[in-house]
Amino acid sequence: IPEEVLLHAGVFRIGPMRSVGVATIRNLLDFEKPLHELEEQVQELKRFTAAQGIDRSQEIAALESQLRAVTKRIYSQLAPWDKVQLARHPARPYTLDFIRMIFDDFLELHGDRTYGDDPAIVGGLAVLNGEPVMVIGHQKGRDIKERSLRNFGSARPEGYRKAVRLLKLAQKTGRPVVSFVDTPAADCSVGAEERGISEAIARSMMEMSGIRVPVVVAITGEGGSGGAIATAVGDRILMLEHAIYSVIPPEGCAAILWRDPSKAPQAAAALKLTAKDVHRLGIVDRVIPEPLGGAHRDASGAAQLLKQAIVESMDELRGLSPNELLERRYKKFRNMGRYLEMAG
Repeated sequence: IPEEVLLHAGVFRIGPMRSVGVATIRNLLDFEKPLHELEEQVQELKRFTAAQGIDRSQEIAALESQLRAVTKRIYSQLAPWDKVQLARHPARPYTLDFIRMIFDDFLELHGDRTYGDDPAIVGGLAVLNGEPVMVIGHQKGRDIKERSLRNFGSARPEGYRKAVRLLKLAQKTGRPVVSFVDTPAADCSVGAEERGISEAIARSMMEMSGIRVPVVVAITGEGGSGGAIATAVGDRILMLEHAIYSVIPPEGCAAILWRDPSKAPQAAAALKLTAKDVHRLGIVDRVIPEPLGGAHRDASGAAQLLKQAIVESMDELRGLSPNELLERRYKKFRNMGRYLEMAG
């Protein structure tokens, strides 16, 4: 049975997860074009070698070495706006991709038991290295139909209330929580306001701050505004190298400050939204390196690096009592946003 049929049917179970590729979408960013040209040259030489039977291995090796060097140079000099583009790359792995590649025996749960189900947030029971866990996360879409279904990863009130339901179930069953964050922001439609989006976000934050089991958060793409922090209150906050985390999207910031959304690159630099910036500011605990060229070029490699970090974080938290977890979590977030006052 096709997986998408099982997904829309409600609760479904799939067996042990295997490494799978993400959508083969070829959306070249401006700074990736030199890499694409070298990749095409390598592929052309390989095709010529296969067709003509002529040994061109030395030329291929030289080109591949040049490709690695250029890739390292480009990715070591990325501007904040380049990071924004990478975090939004349509071929970047999403929550369900990471779940398939990291966890075993995932059982998705649907609905908030109040209004309905929100496909922008997915979650359910899973197994991590033999340990039962609860997984929640934002889910974007690959094509127009799925993006519309999942509201581009912008969760509605019922999405956050579903997350709260799963958090309570995790505490009841003693399962640690793993939360994947990848959203531009929470839904801002009239319907979301009518159904209490602000209250739903606040309640999700409150429940996460008080849950008496370990919580590991992974910011994998966009960590946008209240829509992100609603499911990002944890004991360990991990962040992929090319992800972003910000109080507002750069376009929105530019529209407010300069009345000009086209100044988003300047806003991105001012917001300090890169993994390096937010780690330096003490917002996240650890930056997880991505495979050379970004997670969209090697989803399986990125998932394995993230899995290793999640497992290590769980091991660090396992020996703490519930009271110690709550006390450390409280201090962790109270210490954020420190500032100095200077006499004027």
